[in-house]
Amino acid sequence: MPAAAAAISERATALGVYQLPVGPEAADKVPSERFEGRIIRRTWRVESSSTVLQILAPLREQLLEQGYEIRLDCAARDCGGFGFRFGIEVVPAPDMMVDISRYHFLSAARGQEAASVLVSRAGGAAYVQVISVRPPEAAPAAEIPDVQPPADPARPVELAKVLEVRGHAVLTDLVFESGSTRLREGRYGSLRELAAFLADNPQYRLLLVGHTDTEGSQAQNAGISERRAQSVKDRLVEAYEADAARIEVAGAGFLAPIASNLIPEGREANRRVEAVLLGG
Repeated sequence: MPAAAAAISERATALGVYQLPVGPEAADKVPSERFEGRIIRRTWRVESSSTVLQILAPLREQLLEQGYEIRLDCAARDCGGFGFRFGIEVVPAPDMMVDISRYHFLSAARGQEAASVLVSRAGGAAYVQVISVRPPEAAPAAEIPDVQPPADPARPVELAKVLEVRGHAVLTDLVFESGSTRLREGRYGSLRELAAFLADNPQYRLLLVGHTDTEGSQAQNAGISERRAQSVKDRLVEAYEADAARIEVAGAGFLAPIASNLIPEGREANRRVEAVLLGG
């Protein structure tokens, strides 16, 4: 990993099945090979100006040196763009962020062992995901150097950077009551940081936009999404003392999906509230 890499997460499955992507997306399917064993999913955040390929290339060389055979090596459009991104396994945001126009994917295998590497740039930083699979009795596979995660991952900086660089950010930690437009009780890091961002940047206003999946009519979903955005505004004002006059709300319904509504994971991603930066 680059010197600027900071570990974000590690998820391990003692015994599971991983479908290793081995070809670009075609007809809403990503060709894959089945590998069974211990699965480790790791993510890193890289604070540097390196391109996606500059970060991925040394990892590819490490896999080749370890005797792995490359099965797939493609950039965003060549992989299948949107369809490929949502047809493969990706660690949920904010631990892994993927810009569907700026990512590179690599998969490799060595006997019964497999590894995949996904690198993308988003919000001014780069994100790396490595998934490795090996039988319990096998030698260690795809040994990417370990990096100790920071005691407090820089989520606040991340949110501010995403807003300033991209102009909008999904509030990924929000949880709504089941079947309701009411935001569940609790403290939310994203709302704390939004309130702080507004306080520190009086030249900006915010537009909170609710989004839904395609279940139900657009008219119904527009109302639901706007009420959820309003619930977020209410919490920002009441619990975090944000300036209500500088926060607007809107509901887009299902008109602006960020994932496929054909799969459960895609529908879940589409049910979201985004903060959009506005001028003063």
